[in-house]
Amino acid sequence: MIGWLIFFFTLFLAMLGYASYRSYSKERTSDDFIFAGSNIGTILGFLTFSAALFSAFTFMGMPDFFRTHGVGAWIFLAFSDALMVFFLIWFGYALRKRASINGYKGVAGLMKSCYQTSFAGYLVFASAFLFLIPYVAIQIRGISIFLDAAFPDMLPYWSWSALLVFIMLIYSEIGGLKAIVYSDAIQGVIMLTVIWIIGMTCLQMAGGLEAGLAKVSETNADLLTLPGPKGLFTSPFLIASAIAIVLIPVSQPQFTTRLVVMKNLKSVHRMAYAVGIFAILVILPTAFIGLYGAIKYPDASTADFLTNALLFDQAVPVAALAVVGLFAACLSTTNAQIFALGTELRSLLSGSDKSNMRITKISILVFSLIVLVFSTYMSDELVLLARVSFAGTSMIAPVVLGAVIFKNPPKELIWLSTLALATFVLSLIGIVPSIIAGYPLDFLMYCVLFVLTFILMLRHHLTQKTTHEA
Repeated sequence: MIGWLIFFFTLFLAMLGYASYRSYSKERTSDDFIFAGSNIGTILGFLTFSAALFSAFTFMGMPDFFRTHGVGAWIFLAFSDALMVFFLIWFGYALRKRASINGYKGVAGLMKSCYQTSFAGYLVFASAFLFLIPYVAIQIRGISIFLDAAFPDMLPYWSWSALLVFIMLIYSEIGGLKAIVYSDAIQGVIMLTVIWIIGMTCLQMAGGLEAGLAKVSETNADLLTLPGPKGLFTSPFLIASAIAIVLIPVSQPQFTTRLVVMKNLKSVHRMAYAVGIFAILVILPTAFIGLYGAIKYPDASTADFLTNALLFDQAVPVAALAVVGLFAACLSTTNAQIFALGTELRSLLSGSDKSNMRITKISILVFSLIVLVFSTYMSDELVLLARVSFAGTSMIAPVVLGAVIFKNPPKELIWLSTLALATFVLSLIGIVPSIIAGYPLDFLMYCVLFVLTFILMLRHHLTQKTTHEA
């Protein structure tokens, strides 16, 4: 096992080193460092978008989610991602059009420019900071759980997290976004390959799809129906989850920026279609792993299930490749999101290019240390914690959509998004109830936000039309 690990890790780190070398340039500007020259093609574009979207949370979280909650997990993620693909086609066009007019330094900077107030920019940055930091910590927590359980005497628990953050800092410092894009491409290929090998192995060990489903039906039939054995997949939960996932490109800056730095609109559209195909391909084998877990490890802890299903029950070379794949997935996502936070902070600065670059790099270091601390306190419910991150950032969607749609967006959208974000945060700390009249708070908030946003945008459109005609 150790020999295979050394071989695969050496190969992976060599590819990262080569990617860093290809990405580095002494003559690069801060825009080259932050936006990779805004010249990302279709293949790299879809791989970097997919790798940032389907990370360790998918590799480790979804098998356990299927095992615990059943087939509703397919609707929760696969169907929602399919809807997001259609939304990407329109949003990518509208965003790039607005960015070409106003310029683009980051989502926060774009909001500041469009609304002509710094508060709009700081609102977007606050949302990203509040919910991306825990989301990144989830990734690190997940891989640390796996590695600590798999190799209990090799390193202390926190050392795995520190090692990953250290590699990430060196890599992003050398190559910037372009290096991260190459890393994402490598990680995406590794993850898709490994997860299918493990998925098919687990399906075979379960006796095949039909026999496996029959066994689950005998032991826990609720896994094969909605709302699942724990009643999680209710209609309000699934609708709210779909909305939160569809709005990821709007509310999470690491994805928004990737739409802007694509070579052209045609590349964006091709990327969107490819992401949809990738989503199905990467989620399907996690269902097979979850099916195997429901049969063989129905009562095991998350750590025990994952280490057995992904490691000890696999052939030695596959198990070693799984460790490297998980490490790569976590590294890729951590890199993308912490780098995005640095980018958003830079977009709000007004100093010289050299000064802004220095502050950006220092902020990336600070954000990394904060994530490292947070990762020691996160729970093992990787998927549900990720969903909280998606829902939390989506609360600022009205202000971003307003800026993308209108040349002079209505400022009321700023206060609407601020109120929504504050309410959601208060619900997480228990001040505002998370369930009202039997419905999840986020579901009710989406209903209210949709109505109010539509009214504000329609009124603004009619006002602008009347003014123009006059």
